[in-house]
Amino acid sequence: MRLFEPRAAYAAMIVVPSLLIWLYLCFAHGRFWRSAPQLAPATPPEFPDVDIVVPARDEAYTIGAAIGSLIAQDYAGRFRVILVDDNSTDGTAALAGAAARLTVISLQSKPAGWSGKLWALAQGVAAGRAAVLLFTDADIVHDPRHLSTLVAKLLQSRLDLVSEMVRLECSSFAERALVPAFVYFFQMLYPFNRVNDPQSSVAAAAGGTVLIRREALERIGGIEFIKDCLIDDVALAQAVKASGSIFLGHSGLAASMRPYRSFADIWHMISRTAFTQLRHSPALLTLTLLGLGVVWWVPAAALLLGHGWLLGCGAVAFGLSAGSYQPTLARYGRSPLWALALPLIALFYMAATLGSALDYWRGRGARWKSRAYGAG
Repeated sequence: MRLFEPRAAYAAMIVVPSLLIWLYLCFAHGRFWRSAPQLAPATPPEFPDVDIVVPARDEAYTIGAAIGSLIAQDYAGRFRVILVDDNSTDGTAALAGAAARLTVISLQSKPAGWSGKLWALAQGVAAGRAAVLLFTDADIVHDPRHLSTLVAKLLQSRLDLVSEMVRLECSSFAERALVPAFVYFFQMLYPFNRVNDPQSSVAAAAGGTVLIRREALERIGGIEFIKDCLIDDVALAQAVKASGSIFLGHSGLAASMRPYRSFADIWHMISRTAFTQLRHSPALLTLTLLGLGVVWWVPAAALLLGHGWLLGCGAVAFGLSAGSYQPTLARYGRSPLWALALPLIALFYMAATLGSALDYWRGRGARWKSRAYGAG
């Protein structure tokens, strides 16, 4: 054996666990790789009133299309769009337009201890009385059938919360290289089948589209319960699932308009919350980076440098990783060959995670729309 000579036994101690991890991921981890489920357009059995709450801060580029798509929903019941303008400086509220179903709330400040988005959501929730709430972002455009489809799933499956990962922008080279992987890694972290299984403790949501019963929100203590959470969608889903049922899927009826034109844009998107997700723990950061190295780099190294059965183990592990990526690549219309770049793509995400920790330790903390959210 030539791999890492003269210590092939040590190499085996790394390569074999890497293969076992991939066997587990592909065959016992909630079939995360399927890039499913996706709701088909549907009509609900009844039409409860719905308040659609849209928090917005400096969204002039997208707000008109986003609000227009919500006002145009083909929903037989009563619904109202509540735009909460969070102290925008670019005329977001004015560009949203005016309509009978649109209410605009303008905020000038937020209380200490709240994230800006969650304070805006809380004000939107308080402004309405509908039994069902839809939280959506100011950079998402919705098919006219979307609201009916979400409500149909909520009622027919007797759920408390329905969330969808909307289709992300994938036009620039940076987006084509990294956005499908972002979706793939999210599915790996929160397998949708397990999220949707009432017997599983795994819970997650995608903040771009969250339909929730008002009574379920009130049961967990309202938006205030998660007021300081930067990863608020996952926190909300975890709180709701503790006493109810939730659904997470992919959307074919909503798409994000937010562009990530450069690798730097995507770096900032990742680093903004990566270390927060690790609870600002150096130990978790170290374990995460080591684990990602074993998952993504050991198979590639064994495939390139290995010999004999170690080469075989590396080939199988790398093949499983590449094969598991194919459904997500197909969802975004990307070439299957992008799977060969997964180790490099993973390295980018690992570096951005480390960068998130370095920012925190340097006192920079997370920033979003010119707001800082704390640091060490």
